[in-house]
Amino acid sequence: MTLGLTPRCVGNDQQRLVYDDMGLPEFGVAEGEVSSDYHWNLKRTVSWRMSNEYLRRYLWLRGARGVRVFYYSTQLQDVPEVRALMEGKTHVSRKPAEGVAWYELDISEHEGGLLVQLWASVEVVMPELCPEQTAEGILWPGNTQPMTHARANALMAPSPVYLDDRFLLKYEQSAFYDSTPVHIRGQWYCSSSYRGQWSFTECRRVGRNLVQVPMRELYKPKPDREIVHARSFAVDPADLAHVDLHEEHVVAKVQRLLEVLLRLGDGLSSLGTTVGLNKSAAELTGFDRAEVVANGWSAYPALSRLAQVAPLNMTQQMFLARCKSLHEVWQRVPNGYLKSLLEHAGCPRVAIKDLGSLRLLQALLNVIERLNAHEEASDAFPSGREPEGWNDRNAAMAALFLNNDLRIADAHETMEQCLTTLQQLGFDTANVNAGYGRALDFVMDGVINALGIVATAIENLVSRR
Repeated sequence: MTLGLTPRCVGNDQQRLVYDDMGLPEFGVAEGEVSSDYHWNLKRTVSWRMSNEYLRRYLWLRGARGVRVFYYSTQLQDVPEVRALMEGKTHVSRKPAEGVAWYELDISEHEGGLLVQLWASVEVVMPELCPEQTAEGILWPGNTQPMTHARANALMAPSPVYLDDRFLLKYEQSAFYDSTPVHIRGQWYCSSSYRGQWSFTECRRVGRNLVQVPMRELYKPKPDREIVHARSFAVDPADLAHVDLHEEHVVAKVQRLLEVLLRLGDGLSSLGTTVGLNKSAAELTGFDRAEVVANGWSAYPALSRLAQVAPLNMTQQMFLARCKSLHEVWQRVPNGYLKSLLEHAGCPRVAIKDLGSLRLLQALLNVIERLNAHEEASDAFPSGREPEGWNDRNAAMAALFLNNDLRIADAHETMEQCLTTLQQLGFDTANVNAGYGRALDFVMDGVINALGIVATAIENLVSRR
């Protein structure tokens, strides 16, 4: 209570009490067993640990000191050196002659030898506060003078600071922070916040892996350690000379994916109407256009997870995990709906009943592209005859099949085959030696373009009535 910590209890048979500082946040400040077991003797040791910083603060508040107490016991042979300490007695107790009685030495005759026992207490923690992390006096790259809160608050010019976007990982990978990207006036912002207590402001994404934030905004009220954390990712402006500040970042790619999925949902819904299938776009793709317009991504955490920081040197495992997330975001259209569309288009029920979503979407694209080639109206989509070439491979779908292969590559050890496919699609696989960031860009662009081709084909067909 003195330190403003919040307790939580964890465990089943071995209950532990953990104290967190939810104001920062700082977790596991102090923790230990709640109770012990006894059956004649102690069965389990009860131990507690506490953060040095918080322990010293507690002692400072109480005007107390931390003391280590220990006990030592041993049975020695009856030797002259120890007997000399006993001064001819059978039992003696010794304490310091002056000052604090910090130990007591007890020696007594026992079972033909000498029993030596020692009780002692030693001061180990003084009531002195640990040096706190402070943003006062930090020297930022590109600045000649250390920055203070007062100087930052007085700045009127933008004074931009560039940060490597990996500083966002701390906030993106914890449910305690809100790091949902926000689109404002044509710019993407990634201003992480902590439960309404503090937040970064005006953190704007620029280039592929940079975040730009005004110095004044960076020093607005928040724990100093968060500013220190941001400083560790600061980029020297001199290093930006060869950086493309207009290169597309992962958040913009995810937004393009969302836009094409909204188009695909609208198109599939309209196409279904022509054959008597009444499904809304939101039911088909899981994304509601009105919700996106009103509240951005807040209702769709899967988008935020897909748009997390994607460094150029990302590992193969991170790359495969992101490919899996990408597949899960777009692959929501019910297979039954696609089968119904194909059946109305004349495809044999027996031939399509065992097809997966990718093959079904490919078949639908084949049917629609043939109709578009002949400039048929949408009412020509329903047919009693089997469409020619409906089950052919379509090169436009290659990126979607590749993404599906990558989704399962780790489990089935087919990564080498996937790299070969990447190379066949035009990606220089030598780039993966430095990381899989560019490979992720390539796959995401391919998936977005492939879905865009499907959406455009459907839009062209339903526009002709």
